[in-house]
Amino acid sequence: MQGRVLIIAGSDSGGGAGIQADIKTVTALGGYAMTAITALTAQNTLGVHAIHEVPEDFIARQIDVVLDDIGADAIKIGMLHKAGVIHVVADALERAGGDIPLVLDPVMVAKGGHALLESDAVDALEKRLLGRATLITPNIPEAEALTGIKIDSVADFGPVGDKLLRLGAHAALIKGGHMDEDATQNGGMVTDVLWREGARMEVFEGPRIDSRHTHGTGCTLASAIACGLAQGLEMVAAIQRAHAYVHQAILSAPGYGAGHGPLDHAHTVAPFTSS
Repeated sequence: MQGRVLIIAGSDSGGGAGIQADIKTVTALGGYAMTAITALTAQNTLGVHAIHEVPEDFIARQIDVVLDDIGADAIKIGMLHKAGVIHVVADALERAGGDIPLVLDPVMVAKGGHALLESDAVDALEKRLLGRATLITPNIPEAEALTGIKIDSVADFGPVGDKLLRLGAHAALIKGGHMDEDATQNGGMVTDVLWREGARMEVFEGPRIDSRHTHGTGCTLASAIACGLAQGLEMVAAIQRAHAYVHQAILSAPGYGAGHGPLDHAHTVAPFTSS
C-alpha cells in the first residue's frame, strides 16, 4: 500500500510547509515521496523573507528523470510562483502522459501574507493545469481569486465549485478554514465542501481549533490526499483520512517559533528507542 507520490512544489526552509511538509506527510502516512523543487524560500514562522528561483529547465529535468525511472501513483503540485514555471510543469506532465491522479493546491499567499503566485500566473494555472487536476484544493482566498466570486458563507461554495468545474477541474475541495467563525453559523465548526463532476457534493466538518500553529495545513492536507489516492483510496476516503491526520497534527503541534508555527507531522510515527 506504499504509493509513490511526486511532489512539485517550493521549499520552506522553516520546515513547516512546502516540500518539507509534503515529504513528512507522505512518509508519515506510509507513502514514498519524490520531489521536483520549483523555488527556494528563506522562511520561518514569521513569514517568507526571500525567494530564490530554480531554473525552469532544471524543474523540468527533475520531473522527467523521476517519472522516467521511478514513476508515480499520484502527483501533488504546490507552489508554482510564475507563469513560466507553470508552463514548464504542464509540458513535463504532458510528456509523461498517462492518467496519474493529480492533486493541485493553488498556493497563492503564504500564511504571513507574502504573495507566492504572481498575478499574471493565475491565467496560466487555469489554462494549463486545472484541466489535468483530479482534485484542486483552494482555500477561500484562492477560490475567490480563481473564480472571481466573493465567498461570504458556506452557501457561496456551490457557485464557486460549479465555476471551478467549468474552468476544467474534475473535482474541487473548497476549504473553509479562512471563514470567520461568525460567518459559518455552525457552532465553531470548520466546513470543507467537495464538488465533483455530476453535481455530487460531500461535506466535511470538524471542530475549529484555536491555535496559531497552523502553518502548512494546506500543503499537508493536499499531500495527505495525494498519498491516499496513490495508495488506492477512493477520493472521499482519502480526504477523510487526510482531515483526521491534519486535525491531530494541529492538536499535537510542537509550539515552535514566534509566529504561525508548524504542525506535528510525525504524530503517526512511534518514537524510536534503541535496544
